[in-house]
Amino acid sequence: MQTKQNYMTEGSIWKAILLFALPIFFGGLLQQFYSMFDSWTAGHYIGDTALAAVSSSGSLIQMMVGLFNGVAMGAGVVIAKLFGAEEYDDMRKAIHTMIAFGLAAGAFLTAFGVILTPTLLQWMGTPENVLAESIIYFRVYSYGIIFSVMYNIFVGILHAVGDSRHPLMFLMVSSVINVSLDLFFVAGLHWGVASAAAATTIAQGISVLLCVTYLVRSTTEVYHLDWREIRFDLKSLRDILRFGLPAGVQNSVVSFANVIVQSNINAFGSAAMAGCGAYSRLEGFAFLPITCFTQALSTFVGQNLGAHRYDRVKKGAGFGIGCSIVIAELIGIISYIFAPQMIAIFNDQPDVVRFGTLHMRTICLFYCLLAFSHCIAAIMRGAGKASVSMVTMMVFWCVVRVIYITVAIQFVPELQTVSRAYPITWSCSSVVFLIYFLKVDWIHNFDRIEAKTKATAKKKAAA
Repeated sequence: MQTKQNYMTEGSIWKAILLFALPIFFGGLLQQFYSMFDSWTAGHYIGDTALAAVSSSGSLIQMMVGLFNGVAMGAGVVIAKLFGAEEYDDMRKAIHTMIAFGLAAGAFLTAFGVILTPTLLQWMGTPENVLAESIIYFRVYSYGIIFSVMYNIFVGILHAVGDSRHPLMFLMVSSVINVSLDLFFVAGLHWGVASAAAATTIAQGISVLLCVTYLVRSTTEVYHLDWREIRFDLKSLRDILRFGLPAGVQNSVVSFANVIVQSNINAFGSAAMAGCGAYSRLEGFAFLPITCFTQALSTFVGQNLGAHRYDRVKKGAGFGIGCSIVIAELIGIISYIFAPQMIAIFNDQPDVVRFGTLHMRTICLFYCLLAFSHCIAAIMRGAGKASVSMVTMMVFWCVVRVIYITVAIQFVPELQTVSRAYPITWSCSSVVFLIYFLKVDWIHNFDRIEAKTKATAKKKAAA
């Protein structure tokens, strides 16, 4: 069997993390660019209600795909750990089990989204002047939601084995296609908000096709995709769900809380929806250093713990956390200074710019806390302790956030009251994560799990 090409457990720590993180960063830039371009074309060529429709669907889409994308993250941890330990047979079973899981999940989400679109959007309190376009956009997007699920699964597989370069190449192709179709469908043919969703769906489908083609043709046997091996292996599925389900539940519950936040934003009208929606697109750029370092940290920690390189794990964790915090805060400062100009890129209506600027300036100086929380959560996932980040984020980013908004909005019915929910809950989670990171022995978690499994097996054999 062909051996791995694994630089995450060897050589310079900072170089290993940066070489892995940089393609993810540039890939994230492309994703945010064409996501922003969707909003820009909707706002400029259709109108502010179309921008609001695209924006209001974002948190709902995240809630739907969050569970399954979180499970895909858990699968990545399992694969990275097996890759680091050079347990290739089990790794192949995990890969093909995850693909089978993704196909089933994608089919379910497609049916769920298409059928329940009006009910979900009405439940969110989407204003009447935006509802019709929101239903059209979300329903068209739902037809291709399986592509979103499968893309995240394939990228998770490649990231787990230390390959972040090929996903970037595939994303470059799909980004060009997405932007081109946006211009052709929306700006050229004036087909409306449905065509913006169709452009994204087609581009995601092509990115999935590129991933599949690469894995099928790969000469690296340890992650070569063989259609005949796509099935549910029960042991692999248990491991994937064990490490991935907490991350999936965390994603869905936090996204659910953000849907509630969005419903409170909706109460301030379409201008607030459009302004906050424009901010959410810009916020994606601020999250890029967080995203690239968290994905790098999960893979780095998983592989090195599989290889029992404990000192390397500690040093890599410190480097990743520090870089993410510094870069995220610099972006936050820039965002604060140029907030009005950045919001106006999407829609220059005075009310839209005013709401978007207010929302952005209330949040953006606290990006350092968001970066810290996400980095610790990623490290815990890589160490097989995803339940820690799940509980912490569910408590603060969901329960506390919703309770705060529900109570505070009664006394101070302003958009800024809703906006403050984010820095308040980020602060709380950061304190808890810091205490856990410093005081608890998370680094030997896999060793304890393996020892317990062996002891159980020995006891059963003796009986």
